[in-house]
Amino acid sequence: MSFWRPSFRAWNIHSRHARPLSSSTTTIYASSTATRRTAPSYNITLTTGILGYSPTSLPVLHRRTYAGFKRYTMDQALVNDLKAQPRDALLFHNGESKPELPRIRTAYIALGSNLGDRIAMIEQACLEMEARGIKLKRTSSLWETEPMYVIEQDRFVNGVCEVETELEPLPLLDALQDIENSMGRQKLIDKGPRNIDLDILLYENETVAHPRLQVPHSLMAEREFVLRPLTELIPHRALDSTRPWKLIQDYLNELPPPQNPLSTLTPIRVGEAPLSALRSARSTRIMAILNATPDSFSDGGVHFPPSEAQSQTTARQDPESDAPLASSSSSSEYLIYLRSKIQHFIDKGANLIDVGGQSTAPGAPEVSVSEELSRVIPVITMIRSMPGADHISISVDTYRAAVAEAAVAAGADIVNDVSAGLLDAAMLPTVARLGCTVCLMHMRGTPATMSQLNVYPEGLIPTLAEEIRERVDAAERAGIRRWRIILDPGMGFAKVGYQNLEILRHMPELRRWPGLEGFPWLLGSSRKSFIGKVTGVTRPWDRVFGTAATVTAAIQGGADIVRVHDVEEMAQTIRMADAIFRY
Repeated sequence: MSFWRPSFRAWNIHSRHARPLSSSTTTIYASSTATRRTAPSYNITLTTGILGYSPTSLPVLHRRTYAGFKRYTMDQALVNDLKAQPRDALLFHNGESKPELPRIRTAYIALGSNLGDRIAMIEQACLEMEARGIKLKRTSSLWETEPMYVIEQDRFVNGVCEVETELEPLPLLDALQDIENSMGRQKLIDKGPRNIDLDILLYENETVAHPRLQVPHSLMAEREFVLRPLTELIPHRALDSTRPWKLIQDYLNELPPPQNPLSTLTPIRVGEAPLSALRSARSTRIMAILNATPDSFSDGGVHFPPSEAQSQTTARQDPESDAPLASSSSSSEYLIYLRSKIQHFIDKGANLIDVGGQSTAPGAPEVSVSEELSRVIPVITMIRSMPGADHISISVDTYRAAVAEAAVAAGADIVNDVSAGLLDAAMLPTVARLGCTVCLMHMRGTPATMSQLNVYPEGLIPTLAEEIRERVDAAERAGIRRWRIILDPGMGFAKVGYQNLEILRHMPELRRWPGLEGFPWLLGSSRKSFIGKVTGVTRPWDRVFGTAATVTAAIQGGADIVRVHDVEEMAQTIRMADAIFRY
């Protein structure tokens, strides 16, 4: 029994099951061992996976026998559908049908919640969709919005996801409503409060008019909370097939400006307020640096176990002044000191603590995964055990997926990857699986080579923006939700002195760059060498005033988080800068 794949050069297929869009005919031939005297049975297998038609095997109406060949004439519209499919999707099989292959459709689902932990509800709904075989391909940002129609209710969190599904529109609606019911939704008032709301906005290019379902969604053109996230995904698509020149972006542009502009939300830790990157009156978050390393450029050995610090570095720094100091004499003294340092960070205003176990200073040796884990996990465990640290978010500063996973299991909330997933191919898929927030920093090469990769012929800002946008795209392809991403321009990483000043001057431009709108930004200029070059201050721990100036510039430029060594001094600086620029 033989199989044959036909040429796609000149086809026309005519069947009573095909859509009657064309009456023109062409010819296809299926070879066989038949002669003029034999007439074997032939089936052409066309599956719902190819065409979305039923039944599985479509009988051919017109047959004429030639010497050794069969001629089949079919409808041109069906031919066009076939040509769009992979060649391996179609087989001619003598007397049998090919197993049915499901057709994958693309749809856009609106996400909404204004009861309980709104972001957690939306993320749970996303997991429920995937558990039912509805694959999330991309997500918009999450937007906090004022209620419409029924005004006396809490603010909503809204977003949109692009999904792939085998389900037809009504079965897809059934699946979404089943998710809502399983999550305890009770619809008491039309357009009133709800813990989760899932609506089909678009389904392929189809129009659905059914008592239970209208696609495109009937009210979406008047809703900024739908158009805004949808524009992040498909700004140049038309909503109405009869008006293909009017795009989704056009509908959004025609809406009147809202009284309270929408802002994106980026969750960090359960129970803590998310980042609101577009809200003008937001408070800047303080990320305290805690390097459990012997060789970081500024604070190497300060927060490092004493037995290792004594063998790997000759200098330590005083916990209050950061002046050089001999290493502690015992592990117990070190633990007491470490706990007091963490408490100092908390008391002086830190919102986050960034724990690192691998120095990224130029020339620093690379340590093993087990060594890095032995440095960061005890620190994370200690922070999580401290009664006064319940509100503190923990970030793990690592570019290794194995370290990130262990750190999150120990209590970390954020993965802060200086390579944005470039140094470990497993990092982005791991973060996607963990479901935590990630900070993607711009860097070129490795910590050992980045100093030679600081030339930007097309301009620093355009190149930086495009390269970090590529990492955002990679993160989304790996399955990381857009609302779980923070960006960092990477000050001092593959940038020389004046280039860091250029970043500070052009932060507003970076925040508005196409494809980067709405993301929160983290800036880490603390004690960097470019500050020393400008101010003439040689020792990193003496660069407090210069750091304060860069922190102020970062806040003016729109930074949401600043990463600092000197928490007490920078907390005062931030409060003053927020009072000036964020009101």
